Amino acid sequence: MIKNQILCITSIYFLLLSFNFSNAEQMKKQETIIENLDRSADPSVPEELGGNGFKEIAKDLGYITYNFTEEDLYFFGDPRAVKGGTLRHITSRFPATLRTLGQNSNYVENSTIEGLCYESLISTHPLNLDFIPVLATHWKISDDKMQFWFRIDPRARFSDGMPVTADDVVATWDLLMDETILEPSSQLVYGKFERPVAESKYIVSVKCEQLNWRNLLYFGGMSILPSHILNDLDGTDYLEEYQWKMLPGSGSYIINDNDIVNQESFTLTRRTDYWAADDLTNKYTSNFDKIKFIVVKDNQPLEFEKFKKGEQDFYTVAKARVWVEECDFEGIQNGWIKKHRIFSEKPAGTSGFAFNMRKWPFDDRRLRYAFAYLYDREKMNREMYYSEYSMMHSLWSGSVYENPNNEKMLYNPQKAVQFLRDAGYKDRNKVGWLYHEETGKVLEFDLSIGKGLAYMVTPVQQMLAEYGINIKIKFMDGTTNWKNLMERNFTVYMQSWGGLVFPNPETSLHSSLADQSNNNNISGFKNARVDTLLELYDVEFNQQKRVEIVREIDGIYSNIHPAAWGIARNYQRLLWWDKFGHPEYVVSRYTGDYRSIFSYWWVDPEKEARLNKAIEIGEALPVTDIDITFWPEYLKLNQ
Repeated sequence: MIKNQILCITSIYFLLLSFNFSNAEQMKKQETIIENLDRSADPSVPEELGGNGFKEIAKDLGYITYNFTEEDLYFFGDPRAVKGGTLRHITSRFPATLRTLGQNSNYVENSTIEGLCYESLISTHPLNLDFIPVLATHWKISDDKMQFWFRIDPRARFSDGMPVTADDVVATWDLLMDETILEPSSQLVYGKFERPVAESKYIVSVKCEQLNWRNLLYFGGMSILPSHILNDLDGTDYLEEYQWKMLPGSGSYIINDNDIVNQESFTLTRRTDYWAADDLTNKYTSNFDKIKFIVVKDNQPLEFEKFKKGEQDFYTVAKARVWVEECDFEGIQNGWIKKHRIFSEKPAGTSGFAFNMRKWPFDDRRLRYAFAYLYDREKMNREMYYSEYSMMHSLWSGSVYENPNNEKMLYNPQKAVQFLRDAGYKDRNKVGWLYHEETGKVLEFDLSIGKGLAYMVTPVQQMLAEYGINIKIKFMDGTTNWKNLMERNFTVYMQSWGGLVFPNPETSLHSSLADQSNNNNISGFKNARVDTLLELYDVEFNQQKRVEIVREIDGIYSNIHPAAWGIARNYQRLLWWDKFGHPEYVVSRYTGDYRSIFSYWWVDPEKEARLNKAIEIGEALPVTDIDITFWPEYLKLNQ
């Protein structure tokens, strides 16, 4: 095992080394591009305000940027990549809107669209999380960290050909702060800034209302929208007019109106006129000509069958049973389909059952505890999930932010019964359900799910039924279920939330969001101490102290217990037809999931021809090791 690890680490080293040598000439070309960058600026704009010659004086003006090295570029795609082809992806729902902000825009599909079609001023490096340029070539931070300046790349263009300017940043902020977009968390986040100022065509500045270590992250990471359209819209007009069509973006993909088939599919098309296509951070990414999202509503078995028939190019295996029992079919046996567990440093996120604490019965903490103690996750892991998972005991499970003192709420019916009795549920009615000794109210409630989740919920229904609690399962499509969640029309919700590399507990735990719709405080969590800690967290620039603050928040949340936590795993299970090329790391370090495919993979013509021929004549292709451990090995190498 030690020998294999050494070989793996050594191979990573030589891959990086060979990449550096092969990319040296490209770096020289890129330097020429950068040197010529300012020549595209509006000649009427002075150099000190971002015009021609700005690059030469930027440092003297206090601006900084990120200087890429050859090793950096290894993590921005693969020089072997070729452009072309269509990637087909099946999703279980059609988004409630194709907008990327405003009401109902917080589906994973919307964030995927945002990442491919729109750009921010700056972003974070996929390897080291340092800030890097996107729409802004340079940025400046005041000594007191209360004001930022950004210099916009003069080359940047929206998909309709209009230049990206400082006015676009101002207009985007105005829209985010418009309460009529019905997304209160946006006002919470961007209300920490004064209205930005367009100091010139290319320089925009913003002052912070309060000190916050995330201010640069969030303002710099704001997807920029076109002012020449937004200036004629208010929030209500925006919600209506752009419900099913896209504002022009500056990113590498667009969605044409005729590529949107409501409730059936939508297709992204790669821009051939993308303004930064030749930059080395973009040159080997966004390789597919088209990315088609096909909707198969809440029917995972059908989706899986479509994948096996070649109607979908890759498949994320969510169920352990499917992974163990159903992923040994002909396509995998013959090597036509790759089967891999991909390890990364992607945050685990949160899963389980979220309670609506605004209404009966889970406004009573004792009922929340009783549910959690009757939810036998360990048994389900053994008997249903092939012991593939670990138990979750935190909002930040498995990360440095997890509070190690959180109570481990594992199956304990004795404790559950005591909590039920203390809450007044001691006796059962004629059909066996508990009822309250004073009000006579029967302990029963609805739980709405998609049909594909029944196998996960029915065992929990049976566990609680044994102790007199009646969960009435109702089947509902994902769009309607999500709408009810956002409008707080639920009692308990089966949740699965992705984690963040930089936790932002404010947008899901702040008391001001608890009684509002359309935000991520789904349980109605309110706690004065947590509100105080959130304020302290925002102004703490020391990472270790931020960890301590989040751990305290985690402990308070665990004690209140707005959710019965589920199970977690630190890898992704992925199947794909063996016609794709991809970087050696396969997925990005912190994203770590299928969305890396959209950015980094490509259709390899040789592999595609080999695959088609193998299928035609029934020939087997090589089968590779199941585990892809580039990132764990990279971490060892750099320790």
